[in-house]
Formats: sequence, structure tokens, C-alpha cells
Amino acid sequence: MSRLGKLPIILPAGVELKIQDSIIIVKGPKGELQQKPHKAIKVEVKDTQSGQQQVELSIADKKEKKASALWGLYRQLVNNMVLGVSEGFAKKLEINGVGYRASVAGDVLTLIVGYSHPVDYKLPAGISAKVEKNVITIEGIDKQMVGEVSSQIRKVRKPEPYKGKGIKYVDEVIRRKAGKTAGSTSS
Repeated sequence: MSRLGKLPIILPAGVELKIQDSIIIVKGPKGELQQKPHKAIKVEVKDTQSGQQQVELSIADKKEKKASALWGLYRQLVNNMVLGVSEGFAKKLEINGVGYRASVAGDVLTLIVGYSHPVDYKLPAGISAKVEKNVITIEGIDKQMVGEVSSQIRKVRKPEPYKGKGIKYVDEVIRRKAGKTAGSTSS
């Protein structure tokens, strides 16, 4: 029995969920997302007594071995879709290093991070970025896409352990190493 799977998802005002041809479609003020659930999972939209709608997921095929794990997974995926179209998701990256900087022009993020040339990263559709001083904010409605884009930008120049130069998440802690010590004069 999945602890997460059995929890209902309450749809906020302005968010609409419908199921067409076994595809879950969630529409909200920020956009629209789609997800095809596994055949072992059944999705139902019900009305509550307070007039709000809620989504309940259950196991349709009890013979499927991984049905319990899939139940919790798809409940979280649908919940992330609902949160994405109503509030959106954001990740913040911090640039550390002398002369390191970033700028956004349209859908291209330009990073100057110590290479002989600037690195241009084309943002995918549905993802936006803004730069304030040394903090890059990646925003979008798809949680997986926001995380993937943030990870790819971080890979351009990972933080190094001696001075901490590079691109890191704002809440990430870099374990620092002690540098070389001066040669000891023993004679």
C-alpha cells in the first residue's frame, strides 16, 4: 500500500484536469501539461462536499508487480503538474569566480566562466531565465525540465573544491579542501 498514492490531490481554483484517450491533461493559469499514466494506474476526478474537485489515483491492475510503486510515482507526477500550472517551479544557481558572469538575451543564456570563449546555452521552450548580479533563476511549469536545465547549466563549470569557483545551486554546500602548504624548511 502506497502512503503517497492514497492521498487525494485537491485542485486549486483555476486549474482543470481532464482525461482524454488515457492521457491526463492539466490546464491552469500558467499553461498546460500532459502525462500518459501507466496501464496499472487508474485516475479519477471527483467533486468534494465543499465544491472543489479532487483527483484520486488507484491501482487498476493488481497483478502488476510494481503497481504499488507506480501508484505513488504517478500521484506525485500529477501533483507536480497541478503545482506547475498553478504556481510554477524555480531553481536558483549562483556563479562564483573573478570575472564570471551571465546574461540573458531572448532564449539564449550566455555564460562567461573562465573559458577562452563565452558559452551560449539555448533555453528550451517553456523555460525562462533571469540574471540578477551573480544569481541565475530558472523558471518553468514542468518540474523535471526545470531541474534538467539547471543541471545542464551547472555542468558548464562545476564548482571546484579549493576556491569554490564555478556554478552551484544557491542552497548547495561545497566541501572545501585545504590547498598545498608551503614547503617546509627542514635542514
